[in-house]
Amino acid sequence: MENHQSPNIQMVSSLSEDVRVAFYKKTYTHLAGAVLLFILVETLFFQIEPLVNFALSLTGGWSWLLLLGAFMFITNYAEKMALSSDNTTTHYLGLILYVVAEAFIFIPLIFIAMAVAGDGGFEILNQAAILTLSLFTGLSAIVFLTKKDFSFLKSILTMGFVIAIGLIIAGTLFGFNLGLWFSVGMVILASGSILYQTSNMIHKYQSHQYVAASLGLFASLMLLFWYILSILSND
Repeated sequence: MENHQSPNIQMVSSLSEDVRVAFYKKTYTHLAGAVLLFILVETLFFQIEPLVNFALSLTGGWSWLLLLGAFMFITNYAEKMALSSDNTTTHYLGLILYVVAEAFIFIPLIFIAMAVAGDGGFEILNQAAILTLSLFTGLSAIVFLTKKDFSFLKSILTMGFVIAIGLIIAGTLFGFNLGLWFSVGMVILASGSILYQTSNMIHKYQSHQYVAASLGLFASLMLLFWYILSILSND
């Protein structure tokens, strides 16, 4: 997620320590709230059988590509809402829209994980969540401790995501499984995205943009969770 800067507004990194700490606290509080909302919405979705069946019906061929396209369009729009103005309500609507979109696209993956694991389905979800949060915490700590600006990762991440999208499209159209190593590669890519987004939170955002900062972190966190869960589900 890119930050739109006004020429007369200072970045958080240039303000006092108290302001920076307050910004970080707000960002991570909203991130925790987004994760909690995701869990609640996902739980609600799984209580609606027609919705689950509809999501599962979109997992093959062109339907899956259309779903991914719609997801990318909606999440991009949500990101713009979180950054488009100083209207706090718009920021929150963008974050909520993003969370709901994530919850919907996660339905097939969680359903498959639960089906494959049987009685151990919740255990796999817990393992994936613990691994994701542990890695997220470790990567975040690297940024805070080193105070390094990881903005140089932008071009690498862009290239990586373009290649990944190309492979996903090719795999869907030609019917081949991308396999374990693709998921491992995506975990690495998601880890780089966490470094990048955390660095942006420290160096690129303005003091009122904590919702947008939390959305960027949430997006990277969920990408990491997706592929860790994919790996565990295919063991």
